[in-house]
Amino acid sequence: MLINEQIKAKEVLVIGPNGEQVGVKSIKDALTLATYASLDLVLMSPNGNPPVCKIMDYNKFKYEKKKKEKEALKRQKANQPELKEYRLSPVIDVGDFETKLRNVTKYLQKGDRIKLTIRFKGRQMAHTELGREVLMKFYERLEDIADVFQTPKLDGRVMTMLLVPKKDKK
Repeated sequence: MLINEQIKAKEVLVIGPNGEQVGVKSIKDALTLATYASLDLVLMSPNGNPPVCKIMDYNKFKYEKKKKEKEALKRQKANQPELKEYRLSPVIDVGDFETKLRNVTKYLQKGDRIKLTIRFKGRQMAHTELGREVLMKFYERLEDIADVFQTPKLDGRVMTMLLVPKKDKK
């Protein structure tokens, strides 16, 4: 945005600091008005006939604009689901299984996506079906609130599965 002496138009439509329309003025008169009010003359609409300028505190305007953009970004992030990753083991104990199940349930209800990971160590690679069984057992317990987005897939020593919250069909 152009401000004060950067504005090259000969005549501009001036809007006062309180939003009132002052009228069409020469650029010198408009700058004098802005200086008298201890504010800046900001070119709002350069394509208008004549161009539209507003008398305002430009630094405050920039600050407010940046604040609004930050707030909009925050709202946008809040609406997007996060991806939470949980690591399981092919020989997971009942207590650990239940704890992770409880945590995953909480995040699924909040609307987040869940990535379940099982890392096979050493000889466990010979029995990858145990890992698949653990993942499928996990899904069976969450069937009422989650859908499988990606079925269990082995990639090297790591097996992953992606769960997403169930969409209500109403």
